[in-house]
Amino acid sequence: MMQFVLVGIAAGLASALVFASIASGSALSIPLFYLAPLPVLIAAMGWGHLAGLIAAALAALGLGLAFGVMLFVVFLVGVGLPAWWLGYLALLARPVTNGAPDHLEWYPVGRLVIWAALLGSLVAVGVIVRFGLDPASIQAGLQRTLEALFQVRTADGLGGLAGTEEIRELIAWLAVWLPRLGAIPTIIASLFNLWLAARIVHASGRLKRPWPDLSSIAFPSWIPLLLAAAIAGTFMPGLLGMLCWVLTASLLTAYMLLGFAVIHATTRALSGRIFILGASYLSVILFRWPALAVALIGLVDAALDIRGRVARKRANST
Repeated sequence: MMQFVLVGIAAGLASALVFASIASGSALSIPLFYLAPLPVLIAAMGWGHLAGLIAAALAALGLGLAFGVMLFVVFLVGVGLPAWWLGYLALLARPVTNGAPDHLEWYPVGRLVIWAALLGSLVAVGVIVRFGLDPASIQAGLQRTLEALFQVRTADGLGGLAGTEEIRELIAWLAVWLPRLGAIPTIIASLFNLWLAARIVHASGRLKRPWPDLSSIAFPSWIPLLLAAAIAGTFMPGLLGMLCWVLTASLLTAYMLLGFAVIHATTRALSGRIFILGASYLSVILFRWPALAVALIGLVDAALDIRGRVARKRANST
């Protein structure tokens, strides 16, 4: 019993230190900030969800004592509890009906991806509503924050660190689109941390579930309906339309990951597979817009079962 408590304490301290590194303002602090959930996930997946819960609570408490109540809430709601929940779900299992007594069905990876998308949406919404309850107030508040970040003095016209017209246009663009697309980095970081924590725990021999085939992930059948409703909601005025934008971007991010799973599965027998995968990932990283094409692949697979068709064709040809 004492072991998981000690692990939870150590993981909580590590997570708090990594999260607090953002205060340094260095470029290295940004990737470290996104790695803050990793110790919580390692504790939850390697020593049980109670160890992860202790880590999340202790990290939030330490940050709250050091920097105030606001950071306690931000870490607990935005980082600690989502990481603990994903770690808890990753180890859920149930006996297979009419199967061997020790044969377990583990929580599907596709549902973990959807949970990460929904949690990322909730975190983004929590940040958005701090600026106001209508798009105009949200954009104005975010623009003021960005101007302070870039040290742009718009009132007196003196200019700041980046007081150029290009930077002002960038800030105006970010004020419009950050609320709508801000969940995407959080979702990707959450899933990367989940994968990395699972790899670390698996390497230590403490991962209870077998390593899944990530190229075979699938989403629940109601997710396309939720995406369609979210897309339709983006045409609504006011805060509701903005929140639907957040949900749409989050679900499309999930479908982008599903699209990459389809690409991995369907290119296994191709000699130029490494180049196809490399070009796919590199184009998304460099140009961003191909992410929509990859998400479309995921959507088409959900409707037409591309992976199943390719697998059956291969089986018939052998």
